Amino acid sequence: MKKTQLSLLALAAAAALAFTGCSGGADSAAKDSAASSNASSAKPAGDEITTKADPELTKLLPEKITAAGKINIAVDIPAPPMAMYDADNRAIGFDPELGRLLGQKLGIDVSINKQPFDSVIPSLQAGKNDIIMSGMNDTVEREKTLSFIDYSHGGFAVAVRKGNPDKITTQQDLCGKTVSVQKATVQVELLRNMNCGITLMELPMDLDAQTALRAGKSQAYVADAVVVEYVVASTGNGKTFDIVRDPKNPAGFNPVYSGIGVLKEDTEMVTAIQKAFQALIDEGSYQKVLERNKIAAYAVKSAEVNQAANAS
Repeated sequence: MKKTQLSLLALAAAAALAFTGCSGGADSAAKDSAASSNASSAKPAGDEITTKADPELTKLLPEKITAAGKINIAVDIPAPPMAMYDADNRAIGFDPELGRLLGQKLGIDVSINKQPFDSVIPSLQAGKNDIIMSGMNDTVEREKTLSFIDYSHGGFAVAVRKGNPDKITTQQDLCGKTVSVQKATVQVELLRNMNCGITLMELPMDLDAQTALRAGKSQAYVADAVVVEYVVASTGNGKTFDIVRDPKNPAGFNPVYSGIGVLKEDTEMVTAIQKAFQALIDEGSYQKVLERNKIAAYAVKSAEVNQAANAS
């Protein structure tokens, strides 16, 4: 995924969860316009998970947030399964849904604001947004600017055709195989550095890499674990691909933490988000959001801050 490129490269030689970029054109513009009309709602819709406010946690919010009456959340949309639009152009997926839950627990409204990934940090620095929930990897470099309340732990994963005809069960089994991958991602470098006869099929989009596997042009497809998990579960109702689960790497290969980004100096906000997230973990609603978005394998056990140095 494109968002992991910098951080995973640092880890391996670590990134923001790299997903396909935002689509352009009239259709995207229409979605942005429609989404902006309901972006501020902290209320879940349909079968989304709900929770109750904790007045003691509300007291932890910075005065500027209380005065504004909402938390502005920067989210790169679409980036499934972390963020996408439903048929009604409502932002859904792990990040928007967890963001709304945090707002409910803190007793304050939230605004889910579409923000291109390369500008999410500047949007905080400019005061446009208050926190980042965009599948962003916690890295040592980013910790110079942000504090991360880490909410997932995963690396990259391997998908194969249903039934695993080529008997790929570990990372090393990719040696001598043709592997499709989105070009310019960290996975390209990691696989190339294995130096064991892998034929890399580098394609413009992650969807192209998936299609190559489906068509039998490659023997495996590699991407960030949360994306592969979602793709395997959702493509053909789960009947098209299998995910390779290596017992020695249950969180994927070269795992890193990802989380909610807050400016380092905004210590009150870091504490409020961390405490609210821990409450969601304790009550089980966090786990339900993971399960709704098919990424339960990448859960964290507690709300910890800045774990980049402990990623592996």
